[in-house]
Amino acid sequence: MKTGISVRDSMTIKPVTAGLDASIQEIAKLMKRGKVGSIVITFKQKLVGIISEKDIVERVIAKGIPFDELKAGDIMTTELVTINPNDDIYDALILMGSEEIRKLPVVENDKLVGLLTSNDILKIEPALFDIMSVRTRLREEHRKPIRYVEGICDNCGFQGPVIKIKQEYLCIACKP
Repeated sequence: MKTGISVRDSMTIKPVTAGLDASIQEIAKLMKRGKVGSIVITFKQKLVGIISEKDIVERVIAKGIPFDELKAGDIMTTELVTINPNDDIYDALILMGSEEIRKLPVVENDKLVGLLTSNDILKIEPALFDIMSVRTRLREEHRKPIRYVEGICDNCGFQGPVIKIKQEYLCIACKP
């Protein structure tokens, strides 16, 4: 389901960035000042990593590591999933869902040109919210004791995972 809207049209053109040697406290201050949940780490204008609030919590605070000893390069995520600015935002949303991420660095000719977040996509194309929320619910459903079967929803016609409730088969979106 292509939207005709490119990543370039939706992305944040100037994401908040920091260098490899930025302290964790500096990273946190940049997040607060920029009102963002992640900082892109660059070296010579090339993308080398990303640090999210989750990274700080899981890799520093939860482990009790004194943050004043660490630099951005010590805790950043380096295995990055990126996207081209000419790709459709639908493809970006599908990629985010399959990789279970909410932020995609946008790279062109090996150079960081922007950052695309799920919020950026939803601001531009709110109709994609349904796809995103169904994918999230599907991903979380395996943790619950309710078992779904493949079928067709009696309420909306969705073909995929459904559950029998009373005398009807309902998808996740239609399930009460």
